[in-house]
Amino acid sequence: MAKTAKESTNPTRSLYDAPAKPERKVNLTTTIITAAVTLAIGILIGINFDAISNKVNTALGQKTADTVDFSPLEDLYRELATDFDGKLDKTKIIEEAKRGLVNGAGDKYTYYMTATEADEFNKELEGDVGAGIGVEIGERDGLVKVLRTTPDNPARKAGVLAGDIIYKADDEDISTLSVEDVAKKLRGKEGTKVKLTVIRNKEEKTFELTRETINNVSVYSDYKGDAAIITITRFDSDTGKLAREKAQEALDRKVKKVIIDLRNNGGGYVSAAQEVASLWVNSGKLIVEQKSQSGLYSEKIYAKGGSAILKDTKTILLVNGSTASASEIVAGALKDYGLATLVGEKTYGKGSVQALDKLKGGEMLRVTVAKWYTPKDKNIDGEGIKPDKEVERTFEQINKEVDPQLDAALRE
Repeated sequence: MAKTAKESTNPTRSLYDAPAKPERKVNLTTTIITAAVTLAIGILIGINFDAISNKVNTALGQKTADTVDFSPLEDLYRELATDFDGKLDKTKIIEEAKRGLVNGAGDKYTYYMTATEADEFNKELEGDVGAGIGVEIGERDGLVKVLRTTPDNPARKAGVLAGDIIYKADDEDISTLSVEDVAKKLRGKEGTKVKLTVIRNKEEKTFELTRETINNVSVYSDYKGDAAIITITRFDSDTGKLAREKAQEALDRKVKKVIIDLRNNGGGYVSAAQEVASLWVNSGKLIVEQKSQSGLYSEKIYAKGGSAILKDTKTILLVNGSTASASEIVAGALKDYGLATLVGEKTYGKGSVQALDKLKGGEMLRVTVAKWYTPKDKNIDGEGIKPDKEVERTFEQINKEVDPQLDAALRE
């Protein structure tokens, strides 16, 4: 049975607030779940464990942190400082030690961010990617590839294509970097240049690109015949409001069906997913359930009452392998309740939730706190959600702007 936890009064807690440790109750409406799937492109530890505090927590039945002997780390630093032929940057050493400590958790969604990285993360979550080349990238077959180029931006104008394997940036091999790190290499100040080398059909192709400010709105719509097509690119603080506005506009135009495009949407705020799902799910019905492995936390999240303006409108969701996290919350809820038909390819499969803890100096810890479940109590982590109607879309079709998935949705 879940324990009750008080809200955090810790001033270092981020705006994605979750109550303080050691007993953490993380509200779904104030947490984030994102996956490193798609990025619109426009890093001597002083830890003191309070033994007295741990004893008090134990007496209260709360989860406590295990103590760790960090003396081997201090011994290693002394050896390094003694033998290294050069000047050591102590700030960088501490940052990398923190990063290594967190990486030791063995969870790819749990990681430490420096103040600079935290600032970039927050901007990215809100769609403020600054200047870049206008591509969406993601991991495919163990390689970072271009998933899509965005209209009227440098990459598309230069001839970069979906399916291109990202190889080099300014002649530096970046092919082994993560999606996030590749994105950092491609972003920069507006007006600066980057030489991008890709691999296409086993051949290298190089493009000289000038970075531009990227327009990256989270929700936009289009109309084809009697159908409204609402595309949601991410779940940020404005997504719920924008999606509702587009939904009302579609109803005012008396459309017969609504197509929600969640392809390449890697997630965002759970509160935004809740608001979007509430366009269909009636008040009182469960959207997701969150459970921690420790058993300290379990919470059911419900749709917002009186918000289901699309509940009687035929709905089709477009999904693919980069539909992840918060997007899968929406897809899972609508599929479980039979409120939408899913068309496309199996989703990414990220069924965990992260909280953001602000640290000293603007640093941040992103940490996995629980798993979430669809209304039918299914955790999709590592499995994804299978669409009702499977339709593949190849990179070649993307480059030719041929969309068999959308065509199939329009026929539904």
